[in-house]
Formats: sequence, C-alpha cells, structure tokens
Amino acid sequence: MLILERIFQSCCGIGNNSSTDQLENSQQIKKSIKDLSDNEIKQKKFLVRCDLNVPLDGMNITDDTRIRSSLPTIEYLITKKAAVIAICSHLGRPKDGPEAKFSLAPCAEHMSKLLGRTVELAPDCIGGKVNQLVAKGYDKSSADGNSCIVILLENTRFYKEETKNDPVFAAKLALPFDVYINDAFGTAHRGHASTEGVTKHLSPCVSGFLLAKELEYLDGAISSGKKPMAAIVGGSKVSSKITVLNSLLEKCDIIIIGGGMVFTFLKAKGMEVGTSLVEDDFIETAKDVMAKADKLGREIILPVDIAIADSFSNDANRKVVAANSIPEGWMGLDNGPDSTEQQRKILNNCKTILMNGPMGVFEFSNYSKGTFALMEILSDCTKKNGATTIIGGGDSVAACEQSGHAGDMSHISTGGGASLELLEGKILPGVAALDNL
Repeated sequence: MLILERIFQSCCGIGNNSSTDQLENSQQIKKSIKDLSDNEIKQKKFLVRCDLNVPLDGMNITDDTRIRSSLPTIEYLITKKAAVIAICSHLGRPKDGPEAKFSLAPCAEHMSKLLGRTVELAPDCIGGKVNQLVAKGYDKSSADGNSCIVILLENTRFYKEETKNDPVFAAKLALPFDVYINDAFGTAHRGHASTEGVTKHLSPCVSGFLLAKELEYLDGAISSGKKPMAAIVGGSKVSSKITVLNSLLEKCDIIIIGGGMVFTFLKAKGMEVGTSLVEDDFIETAKDVMAKADKLGREIILPVDIAIADSFSNDANRKVVAANSIPEGWMGLDNGPDSTEQQRKILNNCKTILMNGPMGVFEFSNYSKGTFALMEILSDCTKKNGATTIIGGGDSVAACEQSGHAGDMSHISTGGGASLELLEGKILPGVAALDNL
C-alpha cells in the first residue's frame, strides 16, 4: 500500500546536512507492511523494531500507550501466519551494559496479556542463545503450520554498538531473520543499528502500521493539508523551535506562539516582560521570523493577556495582565482567558491544525488553564468542524492526555523528537533506509 505520496518533499532539506543520495532516497515512496504479499509473510522470521521505551515505576508500567500502539503490526503478522516475530526495542539509557532496571521483562509480561499469547523474553538481543531461540521457534511453527512464535529481544542499548550503528552489531542483530519492519516512529530520527543498520542485511525492509500512520498524518498535513492551516508552536525556547517555525511558515496560514518562547517575541516587539523567560540571543531571530511572516502574508498570533506570578511556583501570588503590561518582578507562566478566546475564534475557521508544545507551565495546576482550554478548543474543532487535529511532541501529548481530550484528536504522535524533526523537514534515517515502492 502506498503510505505516502510525498514523504518529506514539502520541506525536505531544511536544517539538514545529509548527502544528496540520502535526500533522494528519503523522497521516494516507501513500502509498508501492506505491500508484503502473503508469501512474503507466511513462515518467515521477522525482526520488528518497536518503541517500547515506556515509563516505569520500579517494574510496573505506568503508561502502556507505546505497547498498545505496536500491537496492530504484530497481530497482522500473526494473522498472516508468520513463523517468528522477534520484537526489538530500547528502554531508558543504560550506561555500562545490562542493568536490571532497564530490562524489557515488564514489557514482555504486559504484551503477553494484551496479545493473549506468550511473549518470551530472550536473554539477549544478539548471539547464539537468541539464534537458537529463533531457530527453535521456526522449527515449531513449521511443524505446526499455523502457530506463530513471538519473542521480545532484550534491550538493544545494553550494547553501546547500538547507538553507534556499529555494522558488526547490526549484522549480528539481523542474522537469524528474513524480513525487517520498522514500527518505531519515536526512534526513526536516530540512525542506530536497530533502525538503520539492520536494513543492509535484510530484505524486504518496510514500515509497520504505526510508522506509516505517523508519516501519513504528520507529513501529509504539511504537504497536502486542507486550508486554512494553523500551527500552534509552544514550549520554553525559541532556539529549540526556530527551524520548525521557519518550515511551518512556508506552509501554514497561521502560527500561534505559546509557552515561554512568547516572551522573546514580546521583547522583540519592544514590550516589557518582567522576569519572564527570555532568550536575549534570539531576539533578532524572533524579529526575523515576524518579518518573514509579513513577507509571506502569514499571521503570527501572540497572547493578548498573560497569567503571571511573582515566583516560579504553583503557590506564588498570581494575576492576569495584558501582554504589554507585565510588571517588574513578575513572570509569565500561562495564557490568559482573552488569549484563549482569541485562539478559539481563529481556530474555528481552520481545517488543519498542528500542535507542538504547550501554552504554559501546565505541570502547575494554577497555570494549566491555557493549555487545557486549548485542548478543548481542538476537540471542538475536530468533532464539530471536521478539522484534522494533530498533536506532536512529548509535552503536548502529555498535556493532551491529562486534559481528557486525547481521544478526540485526529492523531497523537508517539514520537517527540521524531515528529519535531519531520516538521522541520529533516530526513529520518529510519525511514530513509526502508525499501522504496
């Protein structure tokens, strides 16, 4: 199935130092799991890269969203009578080899419950024991003709060679398998052994359902989203979002600025911002962004009122003031109610809305109103107006979940850094390495 007509074509190359060959390869139409014939699946041994980097409280999984998101690809392979499905992933950032707290054992146990079948945790991700386990599973499946063996390989980052994309390690990881599927959008922006290196040793190499969906929504919105199109860009710093801002200005009609980066823009307009977070080194950059918007005929929307505090604390003294009236000694921590109503009026007319970054310090209950109200607005835009709403970025996704409106959005991205880099127009190595259609 053709998962995307124009992967990266809309903004490819912005902020990118990749070679011409990589650039051309990333622009090709990529194969997905739906492009595999039944004969390419039946009785084959699959290496499936998932993103099981889940939050843990000890050995207890506190949010299984990423595990659940991986199930459609696995269940599809089971239905199509694959012989062996070996899932690989990283978890956390182990420093010096295996650490019990970073074991994928909790994921194997939880995935077994969700799938209704045993998911055996391999003792390693490479080596003789893994090879034997895969071979044994293949022999059992072949003898039965119907059964599919599901294995979870141990944390790939127990080896430093994983993040270094070491070719020897990649070859060992790929050795027992026939076909590779990348379904880990959250790590597709990393050129690691399990996301890029293994593709040199296996064929076919295709995307899973989750990765295909992420590309369809995120890049599809940029390249062919319905107009009017708005982007909501929040977060603390202009420096971390400048590339995505410049990229979105090329495609979006409206850019709504929120979060701590607001105050660099307000100061660039000559306003006093008290002790609010400001990147003085990026004031000229903010001016350039606004000048570019004027030149392109785009609207940049800044808050008209701000919820301020006299210290960075949920229990600080607080009040709401006009955006141009922040007193000395006070800092902005959230949008005010007038800004929320301004956003409601603007977004009600939009057909495609992208959000990356919260409007304020939503972790503080007294300064979460702007972000949570915006989630309600996006929910209404989706359900009542038929708009396509896409939430990307770790903080935005967390805020959306906490607001209770996650189920109302058109799409919530599973990858923070990957979604940001895709919106910036950068090449994702884990996608570029997949087979072209």
